[in-house]
Amino acid sequence: MKKSILITGGAGFIGSHVVKLFVEKYPNYQIVNLDALTYAGNLENLREIEGASNYKFVKADIQDSKSLEKIFNTYQISDVIHLAAESHVDRSITDPLAFVMTNVIGTVNLLNVAKAAWKENYHDHLFYHVSTDEVYGSLHDDSYFLETTAYDPQSPYSASKASSDHFVRAYANTYKMRTVVSNCSNNYGPNHFPEKLIPLCINNIKNNKPLPIYGKGENVRDWLYVKDHARAIDTVFHKGKAGETYNIGGFNEWKNIDIVRLLCKKMDEKLGREPGTSEQLITFVKDRAGHDLRYAIDATKIQKELGWEPSLQFEEGIEITIDWYLANEEWLKNVTTGAYQDYYEQHYTS
Repeated sequence: MKKSILITGGAGFIGSHVVKLFVEKYPNYQIVNLDALTYAGNLENLREIEGASNYKFVKADIQDSKSLEKIFNTYQISDVIHLAAESHVDRSITDPLAFVMTNVIGTVNLLNVAKAAWKENYHDHLFYHVSTDEVYGSLHDDSYFLETTAYDPQSPYSASKASSDHFVRAYANTYKMRTVVSNCSNNYGPNHFPEKLIPLCINNIKNNKPLPIYGKGENVRDWLYVKDHARAIDTVFHKGKAGETYNIGGFNEWKNIDIVRLLCKKMDEKLGREPGTSEQLITFVKDRAGHDLRYAIDATKIQKELGWEPSLQFEEGIEITIDWYLANEEWLKNVTTGAYQDYYEQHYTS
């Protein structure tokens, strides 16, 4: 094998799309998927490639350094693409320490194990840390997040991700490890755990349940189709310059309320309902604590330097996404009932 790449969090939403892309596109790479299979890790996302000769799954937690050492030794890991993270802001407000343990301590554990395994011979190894645009805080004007924008995290989640970003850069500076960081905007698409806005609304509309919208729904996010993010990660991994940061965005800003109304319109069409039916499900609820007003990524750097750009406009991507959820009712049922968590026991243990 040309490379043996450890992808952490590879059973999650974004991670599973990255794993599938790398397994299918690079048959001469060994892809090792590490995931703790917490509530959002779903091996059903990876059915298409689970029998591939260049793919291995390992159930482990990045908080467990002994398990990480064993994985590095067993699979002779040459590179890391680190996506494993607690990522839901609401959960971080309820339990900040869980985010510190996974996102900060887990990342430092991974850096330490990689540093020891690669024995300061870093020129053939890359530690790629995948982060979020939320580390930059909230925009209150017409500006955009640049790679040079000062960090200003506003939630326990974004604070934990900001800390992990700083540790990755510190290891590059102090130990001369080859690292790269990317900060991405909101993702959407197939296999998204239905606690997040778009899959939650699709599921609730389908089942005639309320659509809870924070505040007045005025918060603005930049949306990117998840497979375009996976392509960007592939591009940064192979073409990115060590020590650099790359912002990844969809050039695609939407207010939350406008997205929900678009989903209502599309779902009414697809379900054969009278126009306006699903909008009656919209319910405004008390705003989230510390809710950032606007995120917007300037992805000019990755576009100009590495040649990446989104392949889909939001209207195209949302059609594909809705169709996927409507065609995969069993997947959605398994996720919402928790039955998906049995998949590991059924398929990976004897």
